Amino acid sequence: MFKFNNKTNLLENAGQTYPLVHVKDPNLYRDFFPYDEVPRVVFNRRIVPMETPSEIWITDTTFRDGQQSREPYTVKQMTHLYDLLNKLSGPNGIIRMSEFFLYTKKDRNAVYKCLEKGYKFPEITSWIRASKKDFELVKEIGLKETGILVSCSDYHIFHKMHMTRQQALDHYLAIVRECIETGVVPRCHFEDITRADFYGFVVPFAAALMELSKETDTPIKIRACDTMGYGVSYPGSVLPRSVPGIIYGLSQHAGVPSQWIEWHGHNDFYRAVNNATYAWLYGACSVNCSLLGIGERTGNTPLEAMVFEYAQLRGTLDGMDTTVITEIAEYFEKELHYPIPPMTPFIGKNFNVTRAGIHADGLLKNEEIYNIFNTDKLLNRPVRIAISNTSGTSGIAHWINSYFNLRGDAAVTKNDKLVEIIYNWVNEQYNEGRVTMITDGELEELTLSTMKKLDGENSGESSDENTETENKN
Repeated sequence: MFKFNNKTNLLENAGQTYPLVHVKDPNLYRDFFPYDEVPRVVFNRRIVPMETPSEIWITDTTFRDGQQSREPYTVKQMTHLYDLLNKLSGPNGIIRMSEFFLYTKKDRNAVYKCLEKGYKFPEITSWIRASKKDFELVKEIGLKETGILVSCSDYHIFHKMHMTRQQALDHYLAIVRECIETGVVPRCHFEDITRADFYGFVVPFAAALMELSKETDTPIKIRACDTMGYGVSYPGSVLPRSVPGIIYGLSQHAGVPSQWIEWHGHNDFYRAVNNATYAWLYGACSVNCSLLGIGERTGNTPLEAMVFEYAQLRGTLDGMDTTVITEIAEYFEKELHYPIPPMTPFIGKNFNVTRAGIHADGLLKNEEIYNIFNTDKLLNRPVRIAISNTSGTSGIAHWINSYFNLRGDAAVTKNDKLVEIIYNWVNEQYNEGRVTMITDGELEELTLSTMKKLDGENSGESSDENTETENKN
């Protein structure tokens, strides 16, 4: 059996099926995941084609996965962050959905408050226990979609649920059918997909969900969850760790439409952003993220990172307001007392701050030389210089101009007397044994007092010149 692929304009094999593989003992991929050693990346050098969807978007799990790993947000905090997500998303809804817990009265109150705002984006969705009672709750609140946990690796099926693969599949299908009968769109969270038997369980299960979708005329979404961060994007890497292989397999072998495929990654091996991007490139329309990457263990894919990944891939922000990212970061630090590591891209206080003197000299001549993009315009974060014993007079001049917002004729140069005095003071600090950075507070106090002193000297010189002129007359 074959079909004509309108993308490739080729006849392609469509008759291959993947039945559920029954196993007596769990397949734990011990060759890949020896628990007492570092996990291994294995290759077979088989490359799947890159098929990026015509439309891609971001979904948010700040109030679900992001809330599991920190002090719970208050209703006020959740509604404010939801406002900021809406503002960041822009008129085109690039941040398509945001999921909430419904377990507690507080969580439900937050959902009601956010629904009252009437925003089209992000659409509010939920994550619940897989029970008819909870499905009814979703419908009662007025939500159209909910996430359902369907663990798919043998680690979970055998060791957590104490089931066989057939029992797990039948159990999951019954739950999804219950959800559909309630009138709610199910989003199946394929937990631990990067340790699952892909062709022996994942594909047969996904294919069965697609059959149920046809039968009930209801979309059934699949979230591919890299629960432990094992996913890799290397060309030619093998399943179950291959992100391109997972997305391609769900689409081509299980028949899941791209708009129903979502990637949810964790950052245990520093791959969250890269893997999410590859999921887009290889056929998933949606990537699931949280603000600041806050989530279980090492966290989720940072939402703000995927905003810039989107812009780089599409060549446009499509209406997203990236200055809101700085508002979000400031809110987390000042209102939620969440410490952001200073080196964190886009949001850390030092992400666009340079210390090296030779870099400072380049920035003073043209900030494009050492700044990733116009951070002042896109993030309300002008490029900054941190002052140390390596900053030089160029660094001092740049710090003064950026800190006091001096532009044009008002800006100082590295040859100004003010810069020379501060530069000499900095050198004295380090000659006397200082090892820490000079703080902005110290520099501000010194700069203002030096400016005042120099103004006084200049005024005195002007008075002397006037007196000398009068005496001559």
